[in-house]
Parts: sequence; C-alpha cells; structure tokens
Amino acid sequence: MKIEHSTPASTPELGSEEKKSLAVRALMMMADGDRSVFDEVLSADAVNREAKSEPPPTRAHGPDGFFATALWLRDAFADLKFEVKNVVEQDGLVVLDTVMSARHEGPFATYDERGRVDQVFAPTGKSFTVRQAHWMRVADGKVVEHWAVRDDLGMAKQAGWVPPNPISLVRNVLAARKLRKQIRAGRS
Repeated sequence: MKIEHSTPASTPELGSEEKKSLAVRALMMMADGDRSVFDEVLSADAVNREAKSEPPPTRAHGPDGFFATALWLRDAFADLKFEVKNVVEQDGLVVLDTVMSARHEGPFATYDERGRVDQVFAPTGKSFTVRQAHWMRVADGKVVEHWAVRDDLGMAKQAGWVPPNPISLVRNVLAARKLRKQIRAGRS
C-alpha cells in the first residue's frame, strides 16, 4: 500500500542526500533517540509495517508508535546499535542495508494480531549481530512509512533462542506468565 502525500508549495522537497540522511537518522534514533527526535523525523501519520508482531502501543501511527517500538527494543536489548552499510534513494523511497547488534538482557515478547502476548524469550545475556534491510518512504521532509527484511532466525540462533532446550523452554514459559500477569495488573 503506497501512502500518497502532497508537498505544500511553501515546503521545498528534500534532495536525495537529505532523504538518505533523514532515513539514517530515523533508524539510529531507535537505539537512543529521545521522544522529541521522533517528532522531528516522523510524520504524524507515519506507519510502521513491522508493528504487527509488536506490543499494541507500537501499532499507533506517527511518532508515538515508533517511540513505543524503540522502547520495546531497548527493554529487551542492551547495547543496541545499527551500522549502516549502504543507502539508496529513488523517488522518495530510501533503502538502508544495515547490521543490527545487541545483547539480549530483558524478556523479548512477540504479539499476535489481536495484541496478545504470543511468545516470550527469557533473557540469555548473549550478543547477536544480524543483517537487516530497512525501507523508508520520505515525503514532505519526514518519514511516512517503514518496513524491513530481517534475519530473525540468525538473531534467534545467536541469542540462544533456537534450538530450544528444556531449560530455555521453562524459562520462556515463566517469562511469558510473568509478562501476562503484569499486563493484566496494568489493565485492572
């Protein structure tokens, strides 16, 4: 689905290098950007196409949803970093060839389409480094859309999630129970 945005006559369109720079900034802020940076970089109606397996707050459009994604990642992964290897831009679509690295220090939960906890991986303390491609559409001087291609299996292997063993399975079940209990307590 393509999001169309018109550029007001008073707003000059960004050049290719500026669009690339904006997309790189949008990725880097996920690791350590404060909330105000998200407002500067993202359109009020920006869409994160990857949020479908993330916590419900990440599914909101605009800076609020993207900031919720950043907090979700930061809660699970210490020393979160993105290294940009290549950047290409054409007609407002910017593609970032990147390497993500981090250490799994907090529970990492995925969610189903209804926003319920699906799986939880208890912290392993293991580090990982994986390739990712991030696609961002830029319009009116802001990021308006994001989606990605990630090496989730490589991350799972390096983080110690697969292959599962009896101890990790028990730890994951206990972590899932604890998270579900916290969520229920928050709704009460």
